[in-house]
Amino acid sequence: MKDRIYVCHTYYHVYITFLKELQLREQHGEAWQPGATLLLSKMSNNFESLQERIERTGLFEKVMEFDEKREDFFPELAEYRKDTGNFLGNLRNRIRFTRRYAQLEAPYIPVNFKEYKDIYVYCDSDPIGYYLNQNRIYYHAVEDGLNCLKNFDAARYDNRGHFKLKAFLSMKLNLIFVQNGYGKYCLDMEVNDISAITYPCPRYIEVPRQALVDRLTKEDKDLVLQAFIRDKETLQRQIAESNQVGDKILILTDPLCTLDVREQIFRDIIAMYEPEGTVFIKPHPRDVLDYRKLFADYPQFDATVPMEMLNFFPGLRFKKVVGVFTEMKGIQFADEVVRLGADFMDAYEDPLIHRQNEQI
Repeated sequence: MKDRIYVCHTYYHVYITFLKELQLREQHGEAWQPGATLLLSKMSNNFESLQERIERTGLFEKVMEFDEKREDFFPELAEYRKDTGNFLGNLRNRIRFTRRYAQLEAPYIPVNFKEYKDIYVYCDSDPIGYYLNQNRIYYHAVEDGLNCLKNFDAARYDNRGHFKLKAFLSMKLNLIFVQNGYGKYCLDMEVNDISAITYPCPRYIEVPRQALVDRLTKEDKDLVLQAFIRDKETLQRQIAESNQVGDKILILTDPLCTLDVREQIFRDIIAMYEPEGTVFIKPHPRDVLDYRKLFADYPQFDATVPMEMLNFFPGLRFKKVVGVFTEMKGIQFADEVVRLGADFMDAYEDPLIHRQNEQI
């Protein structure tokens, strides 16, 4: 029986996995041996050369890519998404969708999950959640992003209307699948802060991320940087150059709206904060807007570097860090953080699009 496997969909997921494995290494001391498999789903991110860099750290027994397929890859599933006009008809279609999706995904699963003692899945709303539940494989869910359920309770939003019934059909009968702790074969779900979640699930367990960060040694941080920083010399030069200017403002982007509206959003944000200092940009890893071309006048950090990595450079300091929906609580390299939030976004798109929790 193999020890552990982690299914990661984003750079942030991989970062949290590093924190968890480094904690285990510390707990086991000299007896520790690499025993985990890291599975990188290509469905949401282009991980470029991350696999090779992780392999060189020696922290994992095996690192693999996973060609996970979205539902639109399988045209036949569209039939089960049609609105029949009544609840029972839609429920019947959803039951069929749940079963068929897991069957269609099976050929793309690169490992035998039944060989692992513990399975950790970030964002089990993705196809892997359907597959594990329909194949009766127990797993641990992990919060997709820092305090993400505080801002968007996807399970309740996606299942508005008869939520308790749908949760029962998922948790007890496994007829349909509801993510984020409500799948029958989900043992528990790690979240950063239960008190921040309006509707806690009985399977939520609190694992504060900051505690995992605080215990990192210099050696641990160097190992994380080895995996995540493609060009450490360039990043260090950027940091050194940033220290030569006065007040600095860091703008964190988000993959918001259409590309043209997104460009306008960040031009407006820059215009708001540029009078306060020199503006730097840190693109989100999943933001495909070409900031280097469209915002060439502003120094930028590598998009693939998780924002949290900047905490590992003690000489880096910003007067202010500004984002739209990015959770700011983990930032330690700024005097002030500003999360513009839903009120700001109301001017750019229909408020219903980003005020999901208010519609539950």
